[in-house]
Parts: sequence; structure tokens; C-alpha cells
Amino acid sequence: MSNQRITLGGGCFWCLDSIFRQLNGVSSVTSGYQGGERSNPSYEQICSGATGHAEVVRVEFDDAVISLTTILEVFFTVHDPTTLNRQGADVGSQYRSIIFYQTPQQQQLAEQMMADLEQQGRWPDSIVTELQQDKDFYSAEDYHQDYFEQNPGNRYCQLVVAPKIAKFFKQRRDLLKG
Repeated sequence: MSNQRITLGGGCFWCLDSIFRQLNGVSSVTSGYQGGERSNPSYEQICSGATGHAEVVRVEFDDAVISLTTILEVFFTVHDPTTLNRQGADVGSQYRSIIFYQTPQQQQLAEQMMADLEQQGRWPDSIVTELQQDKDFYSAEDYHQDYFEQNPGNRYCQLVVAPKIAKFFKQRRDLLKG
């Protein structure tokens, strides 16, 4: 088993958390905050946009089962990497598109994938995804972990998260656990 970890931000962490948890080869997903200046920020502080942190998910995976390339393909499929500080109705720097890499190899792969996606013209606008070395990750409060599974009746989950999950897995059922 060859374990890797990468941290991704692409809007509200509830959406990313629920998708990555269901992928074969992903051993854990932790919702959290990264990329800001304040130590141990709270959700309320993050929501203000004043801390500089992004809502992220830390994804741990076995790259013998699911490659980093596939993890990044999923990431670039389930959010819009061309909108600065915004995903749908979620607006603010805490919702920015960002990748926190662990190794130079992860950085190179992410850079190459973004360049390839730009060249392919997949979106009408340019990719604005930030790329930073991993540091100072803070786990979100317990109630944010596996939020969609724990709160399926939540209005945001019903209107935003569930349709995003359904659309993605209709296209990529081959990636599901079990």
C-alpha cells in the first residue's frame, strides 16, 4: 500500500467531502481550513472571509488503487476552477479553488494537468486554481465531518450537494467503493 495525501479546496467542503469519501482507494477525508494566517480558526471566522483560509478537504488515498491523476481529474470535474473566490452561490475567498501539494511530484502533476486542461479549452475562461505547498491544516469542527451523510435533509445538501454527487457518479460510477 502506498499512501498519499493531498488537500483540495473547491467551494464548500461539504460537496468535496461527500464525493471523495465514496471513491475506491480513498482511506480518509477530513474537512478543514488551510491557507490563512490565523491559527485554529473557527467556522464562523472562516465565513467572515477575514482569515484568508479556504474550506478544504484533506484526502488520504492508496495510489495503488486510485492515482493522484484520478483524484485531480475528479477535483477538476466537480467544481469550476475558473471562478475566482466563488462556487455557485458560495462567494468569498474561503470558497476559492486551491490545491495544497505534499511533494514536488504532486506539484508537477497538478501544474501539468492545469496546463493540459487550459490547452484543451475545457472551459471558456482561464483556470484560477491556486497551487501552494501544504502547511498549517486545521480540521473543521466535528459537525462538518461527513456532513452530507449526517444531514441529508439539510436544504443546502438537498439543493446543491446531492445533485452534484448524482451528476458526478452517473458519469464515473467506476470510481465508487463496493
